[in-house]
Amino acid sequence: MKEKKQLKILKIIKEHVIHNKKEYLIIFFVFVIGIFSGVFFINHLQEEPKTEITNYLNQFIEKFKSLESMDYIGLLRNAITQNALLAIVIWFFGTTVIGIPVVFAIIIYRGFCLGYTISLCITIMGLGKGISFVLVTLVLQNLLFIPAMLAIAVSGIKLYKSIVKDKTKENVKLEILRHTVFSGIMLIILCISAVIEIFLSTNLLKMVIKYF
Repeated sequence: MKEKKQLKILKIIKEHVIHNKKEYLIIFFVFVIGIFSGVFFINHLQEEPKTEITNYLNQFIEKFKSLESMDYIGLLRNAITQNALLAIVIWFFGTTVIGIPVVFAIIIYRGFCLGYTISLCITIMGLGKGISFVLVTLVLQNLLFIPAMLAIAVSGIKLYKSIVKDKTKENVKLEILRHTVFSGIMLIILCISAVIEIFLSTNLLKMVIKYF
C-alpha cells in the first residue's frame, strides 16, 4: 500500500514536470545564470575583500571545530523560518502577475548565492578540500531545496499564463487556489530540507571538520 502511494506521488511529480517542462527549463536557465554570476563575481573579486572573506571562513571553521554542543532546535527554527519566508515571498509575487519579474530576480539571487559559496570554498580551500566541503555542507539539503524552490516559481509562471489566457473571476480563483496548494506542498519539502541541513549536514560537517 505504501509503495503504491509512493509510486503514485512519483507519477504525479513526473507528469507535472513533463506538462510544465518549458517553464522548468526557463526557471532552471535563470537559476544557472545566477550560479555563473556568483562564480564570476568571486573570480573577479579584488584581493583585499577576498582576504577578508578568507579570514572569515577560516574563523568559522576554527570556531566550528571547538564547538562542544549545538542548539539544534534554535538552528532548525531559524532554517525553517528562512525557507518558509522564501516560499511565501515566491508564492506571493507569483500570485500578483506583475510580480513575476521579482520571482525571476529571487531565483537569480539564490543561484548567485550558491555559485558564490561553491566558488569561494574552492578558491580558498583548493579544488579537493573545497569540493569536499561543498559536498558535506550543501548537497544533501539542496537535493530537495532547489527543486522545491524552482517548482514554486514554475507554479507562479503557470498561474500567470492561465490568468492571461482566461481572466474570468472563477478561473483566477481556481488557479490561485491550485498555486497556493502546490506551494504549500513545496513548503513542506523545504521544511524537510531544513531538517536535513541541521541534523544531517551539520553532523557530517562535525565529523569531517578536522580535515579542513
